[in-house]
Amino acid sequence: MPFGTEITANGGVNFRLWAPDAQQVELLWSAASVPGQEAQSLRMHRAEDGWHHLELTEARAGDRYRYQIDAGLAVPDPASRFQPGDVHGPSQIVDPRAFDWGAAESAWRGRPWHEAVIYELHVGTFSAGGDYASIESRFDHLLELGVTAIELMPLADFPGRRNWGYDGALLYAPDACYGQPDELKRLIRGAHQRGLMVLLDVVYNHFGPEGNYLHCYAPDFFHPDHHTPWGAAINLDGPQAHWVREFFIQNALYWLEEYRFDGLRLDAVDRILDTSQPDLLDELAQRVQTGPGRARQIHLVLENDRNDARRYARTSTGQPRHFTAQWNDDLHHALHHLLTGETDGPYQDFISDAGSSPGPSSTIQSTSSHGSGLESKARFEDRTTQLIARALTQGFAYQGEPSAFRDGHRRGTPSRHLPPAAMVNFLQNHDQAGNRAFGERLHQLIPTEALDAAFALILLAPSPPLLFMGEEFDADSPFLFFCDFGPELADAVREGRRREFARSYGFTDAASRASIPDPNDPETFTRSRLDWRWRDHPGKAVDPDTGSADLSQQRRFSLCRRLLALRRALIAPLIPLIEQGGDALVFGRGRLSAHWRTSDHRQLRLIANLNGEPVERPSEIEPPCRSGLILDHRPGAEPTTASETSGSTARVPIRESHLAPWSVQWWVSVTVRKS
Repeated sequence: MPFGTEITANGGVNFRLWAPDAQQVELLWSAASVPGQEAQSLRMHRAEDGWHHLELTEARAGDRYRYQIDAGLAVPDPASRFQPGDVHGPSQIVDPRAFDWGAAESAWRGRPWHEAVIYELHVGTFSAGGDYASIESRFDHLLELGVTAIELMPLADFPGRRNWGYDGALLYAPDACYGQPDELKRLIRGAHQRGLMVLLDVVYNHFGPEGNYLHCYAPDFFHPDHHTPWGAAINLDGPQAHWVREFFIQNALYWLEEYRFDGLRLDAVDRILDTSQPDLLDELAQRVQTGPGRARQIHLVLENDRNDARRYARTSTGQPRHFTAQWNDDLHHALHHLLTGETDGPYQDFISDAGSSPGPSSTIQSTSSHGSGLESKARFEDRTTQLIARALTQGFAYQGEPSAFRDGHRRGTPSRHLPPAAMVNFLQNHDQAGNRAFGERLHQLIPTEALDAAFALILLAPSPPLLFMGEEFDADSPFLFFCDFGPELADAVREGRRREFARSYGFTDAASRASIPDPNDPETFTRSRLDWRWRDHPGKAVDPDTGSADLSQQRRFSLCRRLLALRRALIAPLIPLIEQGGDALVFGRGRLSAHWRTSDHRQLRLIANLNGEPVERPSEIEPPCRSGLILDHRPGAEPTTASETSGSTARVPIRESHLAPWSVQWWVSVTVRKS
């Protein structure tokens, strides 16, 4: 790659810095073999295109260096591979060829997307150790659960020792507080040996507020007319944009090639402002496909509030043209509102009173797989449930309709043509827990039977599910927003956090807002760590309220494990055969049926009563006699399931005329073809 240091054929190091505004750059180099020696200052050569370079035959991996700009400020390498002294310290030379991946790694080709069960985690709070090795020690837990992919929250070097990762300043350097670069590679190698994919969350819409020095010597990195909620926008379509774009594209390739990640999740791409054709996202995806994507399966996932279906178009063979999938925030928001009744922030777009919030009407048009014009039409019109049905079967709930949360602006594009594999579904993720004032998890907000039903819906739907760390065992620890900034910035973040909740229920006065945890307090970080005692010392975990053994965590884990086993055996094989969205019918609040057609003339079918009252099953959705039960879930009863290992559905007809409260049924039926 053109950025950062390069180990040369003769064993030396080539130093390179793009600093178009600098007239003179000095390399400040300290040899690791002579500890304590004052850094040597060596003048670099300036080229006409703004690059400064110097080859140093004496330099070796482990040496440290900085760049001095015009005899003044000394800065780290913006493409540093490692920062042992944090974002303001010197960079360290890393030899990317030194790590021994082993023979087994050369045979790893990744896993197909239809097998994806994603587990999102934050390295620092996943375990008491807070490092890469501690993740590897939990592989057995993740594999028993049924996880096939680990997704790491951002690793790019951030200021201090505590951060979610979205304040990264040096995008090529995995933060030193989690371990050495080789320890990260060891984690990925070990995951592959166990059949686990590893995905990485990356941030290409802004740099963090502390530790980014690019504006001092490369101000063209930023666009003077564009801004984001987190600071200056990146210059992707103005003067000098070529090297700026290349910086981010090379970063994506770097993580996929040097670290052999199996995919990337790109954060908040709706905040990436680029009018170029192709834009940064399409160019990045194309470079990945023609690079590491040629040798193994690479999955690119977006967080994109614009609901732009074009990004996830498929080829004639069903492969992604650009991006594999998008996080399905619409489904999350609609379900969360149904289950909790919360209406703050984005949830206002999903309330049932359609008259008080512009957006998709309570009768949502859809086109069936065979063009029959079937509507997901309600007997009992409930807008929230209609939006759940639309997001579950079509991908986006908002497909061009006005959004009240976004001041009436239209949001989204039609997504009915996309396969369900183009969406990643979840009940919680880092945002949905951590962007609450007190970081509550969903099991702390709703009844157990409601959460059980929600898991039965999400974990068996034909879109890849994502679990947030600890969700699989009803973790009691919150996931709070935390950081480790200097005093001035820490004060600004604390007060900004409190202003953010000023209009929310319960935070209307200064005293209530003062109760919101301080992001910069180390205790906020410590409280967010998972407690693994239930797993490490089974039977000894104690409920703090009752003083008795707490079995709820084991119960939740067992349910998730069982659902994911059903998914692996009976749902996953169908997913590649479902080429576009499904159809739905709503028959009350939280009550819906849905079906997806496969290319081999089967149907994956669902009926759910996400409601605390029983209801009569509509006669028009009675399953056909050849239906095969996958799951019959209802509160207070052991779920009836097909064999979890046979790979074929048991032929069990469902005859009950009523649906129990909080019940979910999944089955497969065979479409009778007319001769």
